[in-house]
Parts: sequence; structure tokens; C-alpha cells
Amino acid sequence: MTTQTLSTALLSPFDLGGLTLKNRVVMAPLTRARAGKERIPNALMAEYYAQRATVGLMIAEATVISKQANGWVNSPGIYSDEQAQAWKQVVDAVHSKGTPFFLQLWHMGRASHSSFQENGQLPVSASAVKLNGDYIHTPIGKQPYETPRALETNEIPLVVEDYRRAAQRAKDAGFDGVEIHAANGYLIDQFLQSKTNHRTDQYGGSLENRYRFLKEIVEAILTVWPASRVGVRLSPNGNYNDMGSPDFRETFLYVAQQLNAYGLAYLHILDGLGFGFHELGEPMTLAELRSVFTGSLIGNCGYTQETAEATIKDGSADLIAFGRPIISNPDLVERFTNGWPLNPPPDPSIWYSFDKEGYTDFPTYA
Repeated sequence: MTTQTLSTALLSPFDLGGLTLKNRVVMAPLTRARAGKERIPNALMAEYYAQRATVGLMIAEATVISKQANGWVNSPGIYSDEQAQAWKQVVDAVHSKGTPFFLQLWHMGRASHSSFQENGQLPVSASAVKLNGDYIHTPIGKQPYETPRALETNEIPLVVEDYRRAAQRAKDAGFDGVEIHAANGYLIDQFLQSKTNHRTDQYGGSLENRYRFLKEIVEAILTVWPASRVGVRLSPNGNYNDMGSPDFRETFLYVAQQLNAYGLAYLHILDGLGFGFHELGEPMTLAELRSVFTGSLIGNCGYTQETAEATIKDGSADLIAFGRPIISNPDLVERFTNGWPLNPPPDPSIWYSFDKEGYTDFPTYA
């Protein structure tokens, strides 16, 4: 393949709510666990992100909004001033490459464990529905999942406030915007889906009620950021973290339709099935969501350059996020631009080495 034969839709500029993106390649949020026990960003993380900053938009890895939100060893946080200050070196490294940078805000909910929690409390969720999985990696080694504690109605505003404060700290750290992680079976997804939300208060039952938690989070964050700097991530097809509800299509069409009213920066959809599919019906497509969401759409999961190009050309998405390919190809955009082959997929066992191995040591082509 030569540069002359390459299509250009994926590599063309894009205006994202006033942010000029140099191409339509997005670096997906990737949990890489290099922030240490104190969950404080560091120089190694700055190097990693800077290496990959030829993408049009970079979304930082899932970052916990509170101590209660924790559930992944050595993932970063944004719940203290020290963490926010430490993020600045990472943001500056990305901005030095001229790349907009969003921070993904994360609460793991039931996908956590008491060993992560203050005073050994149970993790929280929409309802006391246990995650059916083999084990979770914890500070005390592999442990079985626990049945979570349902958040009390009067506790929910406190969690919403944690999101707002995290959004403010992200702004203080210099990020260009935030992405609300409402996908992959984490806390917001646990409220959205009927499989995990069995509540009988105003946050459970009807679609309107199950959506209420996300609605309140969005509106709290919009007191900090303009809508054009806020994105939301959803995973309607996913079974990761033991998710998948029979009414998934009705649920996520409703959620996308409601979110459309805000004029958000984008809706980020894991439409690909490579992360697991619940098989509860035909997979939802970007075209379906496009019918109810008129803002920018990001497709994600399993895309190649060719399928990304086709998806943008047919109007189903505006941007495509790449995850695993960008781990092992820090120069992914250059490879796409020049028709260079990709590095062979790495051994996933090195992705979480806690050091530079499997993180900043992948070779560039040129």
C-alpha cells in the first residue's frame, strides 16, 4: 500500500465543538495501572501519552473520582489536589504535541472489592446484585467478587458531587474536557441496566428512573464544563463485568435520545463485539444511535484502518477510537498515513507490568 492509494476520511481534520482535531483517530481510554499505590500520575505516564499524541483526540485512562470508586490496582485518581497537580505534567506533555486531551471519570461500583474500600466496607452498586465473575485482582491478591451494598437514596447526591468535584479538578489540571464512563458494567452502567438495577426508589424501575443517576451526573458536570467539552461513553452490546439486559436496545436508545438534548461533545459507543457480546438480540449499531443522537459519534472496539475509514465515510461515525492497536503502535497515525504495517499484537501479560515494559517500550516504524 502506498500513501497515494490511502483514503483520507480517517486522517482528515475534524471540528469537535470548537476543538480542532488534526485527524479523526481517537486514543481510547486504556486502563494501564502505572500510577502506583497512591494513584498519582507520574513522568512515565507523561512519556506514554506523549508518544501517542499524534492522534486527533486523546482520552486518558479511566480515573477514579473518589476513594469509594477504586477497584483496580495502581489506576490513577482525580479526587485529591495532589493527584490533580500531578496530572498537569501529563496534560502538558500531550498539549506540547498540539493534541486535545479529555479525562475519563470512573466509579467502579460493584466491580470493586472491600479490600479497596475505606474500613473494609463493601463496594456499592445500584442494587445488591453480585457480579458473576471468576475473581478480581485486589491489593491482597485474587479474591472472589462480593455482593455489593445498594447505595441509599440519600447517598446518591454525594456520589454525584464526587463526579462534579473530579470534573473541576480535571479542569484545574488543564484537561480540555471530560468523558463520563457510563459503560462496561461500572457504576453508572449498573444504574442504567435492568439486570443490575432492581431499585424501587426514583432511581429504579422505569427507563426514566434508571437514567436519572447519569442525568444528574451530566447536569452537575455541566456546572463546571460547557456541554461541548463533555462526552459520555456507553456499551450497549457488552457483557464485560457480567452485563447485558434483555431490554438493552430500548434502554440505550432512550439514553442516547435524552443525552442528545445537551449538545455534548460526543457520544462514545463500544459498538464492536471484541470486548464481549451479551447475545440478547441483534447488536446495536452506530446507525441506530445516529437516528436519535445528532451530535458527534465515536465508534470503538475492533476497528481496523479500513473499517474505520468505511464507517466514517458512510456517516455512521465522525471519529473512531483505537485501543489495543495504539498500545503496541505509539505511531499508529503515522502507520495509517504511510501504509506501514502494524507491530504484532503484544502479550497482554505485560500490559500491566507496573513499569515501562509493555508501556513505553514499543518500537516506532521509522
